[in-house]
Amino acid sequence: MATGRGRLLQLQWQCLVARPQPHGCFGSAFRSPGAAAGRAGFRTRPGAMLPEGPAALSRCAWQDKAYGRPRAGCSASLDSLPSEVLLKILSYLDVAALLCAGCVNRRFYHLASDKMSGLGWVIILRGDDGREHTMEHAHLSFNDSSVTVAWHSKAWPPLATLSTLDLCGVTPVFLGQSRTPTRIRPRWHSLITKYQLSQLSEFSAVGGDRLTRVFCLPPGLVVGLWKREKELAFVMANLHLHLLVERSMLGSPVVPYEPPPHAPVSDDSPERGLHGYRLHVDMHSGGVSCLCGSFRNLSANKGCLENEYMKLSVISFKNNTEHLPLIGKVGLSWKTNSFDGCIKSCSIIDLTLLEEYGKPFWCFSSPVCVRCCPRPSDGPHFLGEAYCVDYSDSEGRLHMELVWIEDTEEYFIVSLALYLRLAKINQWFGTKY
Repeated sequence: MATGRGRLLQLQWQCLVARPQPHGCFGSAFRSPGAAAGRAGFRTRPGAMLPEGPAALSRCAWQDKAYGRPRAGCSASLDSLPSEVLLKILSYLDVAALLCAGCVNRRFYHLASDKMSGLGWVIILRGDDGREHTMEHAHLSFNDSSVTVAWHSKAWPPLATLSTLDLCGVTPVFLGQSRTPTRIRPRWHSLITKYQLSQLSEFSAVGGDRLTRVFCLPPGLVVGLWKREKELAFVMANLHLHLLVERSMLGSPVVPYEPPPHAPVSDDSPERGLHGYRLHVDMHSGGVSCLCGSFRNLSANKGCLENEYMKLSVISFKNNTEHLPLIGKVGLSWKTNSFDGCIKSCSIIDLTLLEEYGKPFWCFSSPVCVRCCPRPSDGPHFLGEAYCVDYSDSEGRLHMELVWIEDTEEYFIVSLALYLRLAKINQWFGTKY
């Protein structure tokens, strides 16, 4: 298994390229047009853990010996330069160029990976009195298209004294420093998202168990409170891999990274609506997936317009050949220094939607809640309780309908639809839907 930073480099590159790759963000093979991924499209495996690794400069001698130095009388080439010189050159590249350099050959892969060594995430809790409490992550795992970062401690500050939570990427200011987190050595903080803790209310609660109650703060943050003390128990951030390196390294301590403005792509056939879209969806928790499938050739025409959205149907309620089971138990796993548990009504969904030219159109990683819902009257009858999963943000909505089969004790997805905002579609393609 690749090291944590190498895995991040590999997956982030695959999310940036213009066509889907056979591994990483799109680990499951795309099936026939419009068809859902069958059981072969599912994966259940532990997440990739981030191990400790050597610093960049400590590997220079080994790399120079392995790849060779220029011989006397030979013309110098870029690959024949010493690693110290190449590291200096790489230090002038932005993140996207650095990811491209990592794909040149094995040596450049290791150098680019080491250039990014030390990348991690912290949360900064700010109190009403201006005090700051920086917490280093306690647990880190890689999923198919996201990273889950967790924090837990025995010494959380009192929740009543806190006002905001800043999620930041951190990298060492100087190359060659140890990757062990430390507050003494200087590190660059890149703000990813600022959360208002006043939003921890009944409206943001998504579930609980006998010890904790869990809240969701968009985008992608899970906050667990002890039921008895009503104090912090754990925090989990779910970070989609799309532009994650840029967001974790190129922002400032107070302003998040802003990607370059998108230039509208000309739609040569607007009368056809959306066509050739590809979707990868992963439903997981604790490093184990209960759904990991890919769908291709998704389409929607002008007849699919609903208010301010265009509906993209992925799994049809009326076509039982498309219905999919969720493998294993559904739940949101958590742990602290002393306890662990599982919130049965929750899970994490990672979604990556590529438009017809292969560029990421809508990406998110977020906790969701599985709720009971009324059975539709215009569809087929299923022998089981009906449930639904809903998610929405500024770019679109997701609606999933499930049926609980008591005999086999498993959920079946009987409907999955994406609702894309017309404003996003018009801005992306320059259309006027």
